[in-house]
Amino acid sequence: MTFVEQFRALTFVIRHFVFFSAHPGQLDVVYEGLKILENIPHADLVEVRLNDKLDQLSNEVDVVVYAEFGSDEALLQFKAHPLYQESIERVRPNRELRLVADTRP
Repeated sequence: MTFVEQFRALTFVIRHFVFFSAHPGQLDVVYEGLKILENIPHADLVEVRLNDKLDQLSNEVDVVVYAEFGSDEALLQFKAHPLYQESIERVRPNRELRLVADTRP
């Protein structure tokens, strides 16, 4: 393992990606509901971004959530936070697609 790979492994353990598509006319509701996640502690980083849809073959995803966690426990604490539940309650009725991928460096 290179020095850079070792440094990255020490910085965070889990990279958490979640992809959403919104029901027609509900993009703002989904986006704002997901932005709540940026206020939850326990993550080293949480970013909620609109998909720029630059790919010519696949543009189903409207919003991307990217987060980094220092441990499995930190991810569990993040999901147990009341703001996480609030986000689910706002987003779930207004979204279609939800795909999740968790990776480790």
